[in-house]
Amino acid sequence: MDLNNRQLYNASVAAWRRQEPIILSDFTARPRVIEVLGDVRGLHLWDLGCGEGLVGRQLVSGNPARIDGFDLSEQMIAAAREQAAALASDQGGPLHYRVADLADPAQLPSGSCDAAVAVFLFNYLDLLATEQVLRWVRMALPPGGSFTFTVPHPSLAFLRPAEAPFYIEPGNHTYLGSSDQLFEGRIWRRDGISNAIRSRHKSLEDYNRVLRNSGWTRMPLIEELGVTEEHLHLDPTFFGPLRGTPLHLLFQVQA
Repeated sequence: MDLNNRQLYNASVAAWRRQEPIILSDFTARPRVIEVLGDVRGLHLWDLGCGEGLVGRQLVSGNPARIDGFDLSEQMIAAAREQAAALASDQGGPLHYRVADLADPAQLPSGSCDAAVAVFLFNYLDLLATEQVLRWVRMALPPGGSFTFTVPHPSLAFLRPAEAPFYIEPGNHTYLGSSDQLFEGRIWRRDGISNAIRSRHKSLEDYNRVLRNSGWTRMPLIEELGVTEEHLHLDPTFFGPLRGTPLHLLFQVQA
C-alpha cells in the first residue's frame, strides 16, 4: 500500500469518525459482517484495516477476550484508541490498536487469533498483497476458525454513474482484463458528507484464485450485499438510488 492511501485517510479521519452508523456501508455491510461472525464470547479477534475502530467497538458487546485492530493510518489508529478508551470503564478493555501497513509482510500481525475480519481492506491491496494476507490469516487461525471480509462488489463500478450515495469510477477500464487497476470513488454519509475511497479492481475469479493460492480449501460463504427493504423504509431518499444494485461482496472462509 502506498503513502497516498495513508495520506488520504490521515486527512479524512474526521469524516470517518462516528459513534453510530452514518456512512452507507455502516448499514449495508458492517451489520452483516457482525451477524455472520457470530458468537465472539471469549475469542481473540483480529480487525484488519480497522479504520477508526467502529466494528471493534460494536463487537465489544459480544464479550470477546481481545480485539487487535491494525490500520495504515496513524490518525485512524489515534481515533480508534481515543474512542476505545472512552468506551472502556478502565484502560484494560479488550480493544487494542496498532499502526501497520498490511501490504508489507514484515508488518503483518504476529501470533494467532480465533477469528479475523477485514471490512474493506482488500480493495486497497493489490492481488499479491491480498494473497499474502489471506495466507497469513489462514496460518494464524485454529482449525475451524473463520475469516470474514468484505470488498466493493466487482461489478459496482460498471453499473452506476458517478453520483451519490456510492460510486466507483472505472474510467476506460473494463471488468475483465483490468485486475489491479486503481479506481477512485466516493461513499456518502446520511448527513450529506462524502468520503473518498479507492479500489484495486479484482474480479470474482481473482478472489477465487487468491483464496486457492493462499491455501484455503473449504468452499467460502459468499454473499452479495445491498440495500434492503428495511433500509428503504428508514430513509428512502438516501438508499433509494441503490435499490437492486449489488454494493458489496461478503466472504467467510473457514480454516
